[in-house]
Amino acid sequence: MKEKVDTEINRLVDRLTKDQKLDGSWSYPFETGISTDCYMIILLRTLEMNEEDLIDALVSRILRKQKKNGAWKIFYDEAGGNLTATVEACYALLYSGRRKKEDLEIRLATRFIQQHGGLKEINMFAKVMLALTGQYKWPRYLPVPVKFILFPVSFPLNIFDLSLYARSNLIPILITADYKFSRKTKRSPDLSDLFLQRGDDGDWGKELNSWHYFATPFQRGIGNLTGLPEQLRELALQRAEEYMLNRTESDGTFYSYFSATFLMIFALMARGYSKKNPVITKAVEGLKSFKTSIGKQTHMQYTTANVWNTALISHALQKAGVPSSAAAINKANQYLLKRQQMKYGDWSIHNQNVIPGGWGFSNINTFNPDLDDTTAALRSIRSFARKKPVYRQAWDRGIQWAVSMQNDDGGWPAFEKNVDNTLLSWLPIEGGGSMLLDPSTADLTGRTLEFFGNDTHTDTYQPFMKRGVKWLLQNQEKDGSWYGRWGICYIYGTWAAITGLAAAKTRNNHPQVQKAIQWLYATQNQDGGWGESCKSDIEKKFVPLKESTRTHTAWAIDALIAAEEKATPEIERGILYLLETSSKDDWTTAYPKGQGLPGGFYIHYHSYEYLFPLLALANYREKFC
Repeated sequence: MKEKVDTEINRLVDRLTKDQKLDGSWSYPFETGISTDCYMIILLRTLEMNEEDLIDALVSRILRKQKKNGAWKIFYDEAGGNLTATVEACYALLYSGRRKKEDLEIRLATRFIQQHGGLKEINMFAKVMLALTGQYKWPRYLPVPVKFILFPVSFPLNIFDLSLYARSNLIPILITADYKFSRKTKRSPDLSDLFLQRGDDGDWGKELNSWHYFATPFQRGIGNLTGLPEQLRELALQRAEEYMLNRTESDGTFYSYFSATFLMIFALMARGYSKKNPVITKAVEGLKSFKTSIGKQTHMQYTTANVWNTALISHALQKAGVPSSAAAINKANQYLLKRQQMKYGDWSIHNQNVIPGGWGFSNINTFNPDLDDTTAALRSIRSFARKKPVYRQAWDRGIQWAVSMQNDDGGWPAFEKNVDNTLLSWLPIEGGGSMLLDPSTADLTGRTLEFFGNDTHTDTYQPFMKRGVKWLLQNQEKDGSWYGRWGICYIYGTWAAITGLAAAKTRNNHPQVQKAIQWLYATQNQDGGWGESCKSDIEKKFVPLKESTRTHTAWAIDALIAAEEKATPEIERGILYLLETSSKDDWTTAYPKGQGLPGGFYIHYHSYEYLFPLLALANYREKFC
């Protein structure tokens, strides 16, 4: 077995090393379905930018993803198809001019849309996009007024109670909705046949019905503001505009997110900016820089994942025996060192007594750090921090920032501290609390504990770790698993929790650890692997994929390796699965292993197929061979 494990480790090391870029990073695609491809076409057509080669390439990819029934899916085993994705694709294809209503692809898509309720049943963000481009009426009244942005941080409900993701998307929506802004062009298609009833050109009923519960706190907040209504409105619009412009990155994108930048462009036009204004053209160029190739197809990434990929891969290579003196590790760590963030971002509003020192997710990100990228980067530079002062300084700043971000409940969030106002979780928005809030999660808490336990080797952090352990044990699911917010899903959360608890020296015969181990054993497939459906994320319970994936298997094995004192038959079967599927390349390889919004969009991290099997095999070899 050891010889086969060594061979597979060497193969994965060679593959990853060859894929490293000259700047030391790894730029594997961050693939998120077709929505960004569709929105790019719609944006270019709305701005009347004649990027015909790019539009052709995106149309080609969209058409390749259509199913025989005319629908598009957001993950392989989604039943039938996804209504919102199908509307987005149909609209983009028609607006591109490359397809007409009488074409088979559009006729099939139209039938699917009509059979599933038409435009009024799509998600809120797609309705906003349609409203911005003149295909859907804005609601008569706005349940969240733009004046919301003026509420002080001291008020019980304010803009900084929202997660950074929600804030960056909501603020441009508040601007455009206030103006009821929309822009059509001569090429805008007619989507009236996608409404089921004549004259039914805008139904926001399901989005608005529950908002009246929040009218009182919003009205109370507005009542506390000083100024005439129109003055307050203009001040709020100006504040919202400044918020966006002050948070654009050097490439022109807003927080380096596709959706936020897309919405910002329309918000700026609502504020009177010409479509040819340098701020808008630069933002479009920034979005175009997210273009990547997957096979021979062009895809618009939601963002780039270079820092995340680089930190994880560098650490995995080092665990696999690649020395820190190797060129690949040196280049990777130099890249990471340059991307440590030294700016104060929104995270500092709830965490004022610490200097910057975290890492972000994308290659362009300079003021939006997160816990996962920070501990991942620290794992990578650990050996350098012992020897080189410049890395030691980066290490110390990163550690201080990560510790300071612990929530009051003992767990760790992704982006911002104590952004967990439960009132907001009831707002009727797709994704609910997952989108609007940034609470402690099992995956972030577990991975942070794993870092402090395995990479710091000091008792200094014991009080923080004890609180993190307590949070994990209090938030275990009844079946023994943990829910992972940023991966799919219960296997991911359970892996993070178990490895974190093990690093924190929680005894492996602890009843809750044993319950988690037994859950992993019970969910193992007959072929020795593990697999989990994106449906778990929607149903909030474990849903097996009925096929094994290499990434899910690697997570499960790695958790068991951390928890067991000897290699069990189940671990051996899992290792064999990884060895026997080294050349596997099918739908399970491309199946999403990450989540963005529950039921909304999912992420296929192309790097995961290599780095997590490598990490699991390396840990197996170190402990059991």
